[in-house]
Amino acid sequence: MRAPFSFATFFKTLSYYTVGDAKDFCGAKTMVFPVETEERVKRRALSVCQDHLRRVLDISRKISQMADCFVKGEKNSARNLFADIRKSEEEVDIARRAVSRELAEIGAILMSREDFLRFTNVTSEIADFYEGVAFRLLEIMERGWKVPADIKEGLTKLSSAVFETISKLRETAMTLNYGVSKALEKAREVEMAERIVDDLYRELEVKIVSSDMDIPAMLLLRDVIKMLEDAADKAEDASDTARILALTV
Repeated sequence: MRAPFSFATFFKTLSYYTVGDAKDFCGAKTMVFPVETEERVKRRALSVCQDHLRRVLDISRKISQMADCFVKGEKNSARNLFADIRKSEEEVDIARRAVSRELAEIGAILMSREDFLRFTNVTSEIADFYEGVAFRLLEIMERGWKVPADIKEGLTKLSSAVFETISKLRETAMTLNYGVSKALEKAREVEMAERIVDDLYRELEVKIVSSDMDIPAMLLLRDVIKMLEDAADKAEDASDTARILALTV
C-alpha cells in the first residue's frame, strides 16, 4: 500500500531537478539530481568558454603586433608572429572542441548548452579571420610591395580598434558570473566598440581603393581590412549570444 501523499513530500520533491523517467510524488523510484547540479554545470560550461575566448584574445593581441611589424617593415618579427598566430589558431580549435566535449558530457541537464556552443563557434571564427589577416600582411611584406604611410597608419588604428572590441567581449564573458545588468552593460560596450571599427574600416577602404598601390597589394589590403571588420562583427554577434546567456547563467 502506498504511503499517503503530503505537502512535505511535495515540497521535498520540488527541491530536486528531475532527469530521465519521471514518476509520481508518492514514493515511486525516480532518478534525481539536486538543484545545485545545474548551477554547477553552468559554471563548468562558462569556465571552458571563457578559457576559449582568452585564447582568441591572445591572437587579437598578436595581430596588433603584426600590424606594428608591417608598419615598421620588420619581416623577421612578422614571420615569427605569423608562426605563433598559426599555432594559437590551432589551440583555439582544440579549445573549441574541448567546449563541445564538455557540453556533450553535461548533456540535457543544461538547458542553455546550445547558446554556449553558439558563443564558442562564433568566437572561433574570429581566430580564422585573424590567421587570414596575418598571412596577407606577411605576403605583402615578403613581395616588397609599397604601401603608403597613411594607409599603414589607418591599418594600425583599425587593428587596435578590433582588439578593443574583442577585449570588451572578453569582459562581457567574465561578467556573466556577476549578474545580468553588468553583463548587459558590457555587451553594449562591445556594440559601441564595433561601431568605431566600422567607421575606421570605411575610411580606410576609400583610401586603399583611391591609392596608387600595385593592384595585388591593393586587393590583399582590402581583404585584410575586411577580415578585421568581420572579426569585429563576430564579436558583436557573440555579445548578442552573451545577452541570452546572461539571462540563464
